[in-house]
Amino acid sequence: MSALLDQLNQYADIRRSLGFKYATQLRILKSFVSFADSCRAEYVTADLFLQWRESFGHANPQTWYRRLGPVRMFAGWLASMDRRHEVPPINLIPAKHRRSRPYIYSDEQIRNIVRAAADLPSVLGLRGLTYSTLFGLIAVTGLRISEAIALDDSDIDSARNLVRVRCGKFGKERLLPVCESTSAAVMAYIKERNRLLGRTPISLFVSEQANRVTDCSTRYAFAAVSQNLGLRPACRFQKHGRGPRVHDLRHTFAARTMINWYRLGLDAEKEMIKLTNYLGHVDSKHTYWYIEAVPELIQLASERQRNL
Repeated sequence: MSALLDQLNQYADIRRSLGFKYATQLRILKSFVSFADSCRAEYVTADLFLQWRESFGHANPQTWYRRLGPVRMFAGWLASMDRRHEVPPINLIPAKHRRSRPYIYSDEQIRNIVRAAADLPSVLGLRGLTYSTLFGLIAVTGLRISEAIALDDSDIDSARNLVRVRCGKFGKERLLPVCESTSAAVMAYIKERNRLLGRTPISLFVSEQANRVTDCSTRYAFAAVSQNLGLRPACRFQKHGRGPRVHDLRHTFAARTMINWYRLGLDAEKEMIKLTNYLGHVDSKHTYWYIEAVPELIQLASERQRNL
């Protein structure tokens, strides 16, 4: 094990002990440290980060700006112990914070995604079962990926048709009412999952090794399904490609919920409070963002305003 990798493991343990969920940042840092090791670099520098960027392949400046953050924090921790480490400047990758425009799926596209996910190959057939159920649950609840994959069997209350989200953003916990058909689909998944595995795991969504599925494996499975359906261009070497994302299922849920308000003549301001809580947003401004991001919502909101 290299010195940098050993230091990264220590750093990750410290971050987790402070209550941080460190999966995505750790994945970025492991890639960076692996590159540093391949270059036989002993110290983090701004030039090393730029070399990593050059070797990595195509990605937009916003993506590299997000990757710079974890590297800067790690470098700062290293520099506090050894000044030979350099903290890359924050403006090393110029980029403005902007939210990606959501892709709103049609009902047919969502059905196709769930069906195609069911055909994902695996030895026991559990992979397809897991991801078709996972993608379907995200589509009908608007769960974040991190929230969905963190669910345990005990979080599903089929008697009351509730899903308990324990691992929400910023540590928020909430209960989500779901329709009876959603509860039935999840319970059918649990029954078949247990039959295929021959045992009952704690985690709800698992691999064929009975381990909780990861953020990375979920995104990869979704990329494979999207490429099969033509939602993303086909890529060589198992690359994800670019196009609609898993997270856009959450965007679609939010946008379609709001569109239904306007079409049914409901009071959007009152309904917005409910949706903000359901989605686990800390501020309603994050929910109102959909009105600006989705053209159909802008039009419906404008028509409502003119008719007042």
